[in-house]
Amino acid sequence: MRLQDQRVVIIGGTSGIGLAVAEASVAEGARVVVASSSQSRVDTAVARLGAAAGGQVVDVTDSDAARRFFESLDAVDHVVYTAGEALSLMPIHDLDLDRARGFFQTRYFGALNMVHAAAGHLRPSGSITLTSGSAGERPGAGWALAAGVCGAMNSLTRALALDLAPIRVNAVAPGVVRSPLWAQLSEAERDSFYAQTGASLPVGRVGEVADVAQAYLYCMTQSYGTGTVLNVDGGSLLI
Repeated sequence: MRLQDQRVVIIGGTSGIGLAVAEASVAEGARVVVASSSQSRVDTAVARLGAAAGGQVVDVTDSDAARRFFESLDAVDHVVYTAGEALSLMPIHDLDLDRARGFFQTRYFGALNMVHAAAGHLRPSGSITLTSGSAGERPGAGWALAAGVCGAMNSLTRALALDLAPIRVNAVAPGVVRSPLWAQLSEAERDSFYAQTGASLPVGRVGEVADVAQAYLYCMTQSYGTGTVLNVDGGSLLI
């Protein structure tokens, strides 16, 4: 198994893509630690993942909390950051600056804070995998905020790959994935959105969290690529 006895820390690993990465990592022999802002989600995820997993609550925007979190762990092989609230479409004419700042707070500054705290605990052969999105390369109308965050994550990934070498730093950029990130839509709206989006893609469907989890595993287990953004989007960049 490719991650046998390696310690994988997944920030945001209690739901959606993060939980799928945790499950795939356990299947590959890893010892997994999941982190979330919610104790109940941590408890549920750890029970689901089994004896190879542990979990903690951490506020990703609190530098002291991030430091204490990594100090509580043994040496770490891989850090994955998938934390983020539900996606928010915000046309520029409807800009809510406080809400926009909050979106960056978790997805960008939270990632930066956790990487800073993790850096001294990672083995030199280890890796960090961040999360971006296809909107960074192909935004649509109303996607200025999401595209801005994704573009920032792409640039951050490349810069950190230089700052933290030889630790490898990469990012995964999912397209539309059937996950809790779309929870703000009603069930009928989600079903329609997934169907319309899937029909427009070369692969004929939207992604599942298990599809995207394999990209994170690749970023952890390959040994040569760094500073890359791996698009897993069903071909959305082609249309």
